[in-house]
Amino acid sequence: MYAPERHRAILETARVAGRVEVRSLARDLEVTPETIRRDLTALERRGLLLRAHGGAVPIERTTLEPTVDQRDLESVNEKEAIAQAALKEITKDLSIILDSGTTTMRLAQILPSNLNLTVVTNSMPIAAQLAGKPGITLHVLGGHVRENTLAAVGPWAWDALEHISVDIAFIGANGITAERGLTTPDVDEARVKSAFVEKGRRVIALADHTKFGREDFALVAPMFSVDTVITDAGIDDEAAKELEALGIEVVYA
Repeated sequence: MYAPERHRAILETARVAGRVEVRSLARDLEVTPETIRRDLTALERRGLLLRAHGGAVPIERTTLEPTVDQRDLESVNEKEAIAQAALKEITKDLSIILDSGTTTMRLAQILPSNLNLTVVTNSMPIAAQLAGKPGITLHVLGGHVRENTLAAVGPWAWDALEHISVDIAFIGANGITAERGLTTPDVDEARVKSAFVEKGRRVIALADHTKFGREDFALVAPMFSVDTVITDAGIDDEAAKELEALGIEVVYA
């Protein structure tokens, strides 16, 4: 059994049972305890497990969804580089969606005023950044504003998207895997993100390397819905190759 196969088996066991133990995994997977410890360390580095005495627990059992302020302090340099790379995809007179998120917020901050852009967003921070900015026609979705992400979700947001289509949808996610696609912790927010994906003639996911290999509760979209992923050089080579094998363009900021 190859390492990726073991990692999937370990994660599945952890999520079903709530924890895994080194000895039982070594027995069931027919490898040494040292191999399992290395696997657990690799999964912890990817943000999927938390090591505990004699084993590990799935990260979703140990953490709550971070707030905007907390996420804004993470991978700052990488997010700024990704935003700069994303800006190169925007030309004059485009209509774009900016999904809620700290990387898309950085893109909003650097949008120039000479491109005559139409911007749709459900993010209150992004709306505040762009409101009144010359050269930006801003459309803000209504709905219930989630405390953790400051994103508008719910039927008002979905209904507002029914009759629009944009040139590019810039999407954020908490987790990205080739197998499951884009994921996020909250079902209501995932539904808005899914609608954003459907409304973009081109879909670009903005995600720093820490998002890859993670799976959250709610599915946003499968990877075949994404045209381009913009990330940083810290992404795992295997994760990048899996995306490219699906025909997805991977841009390194």
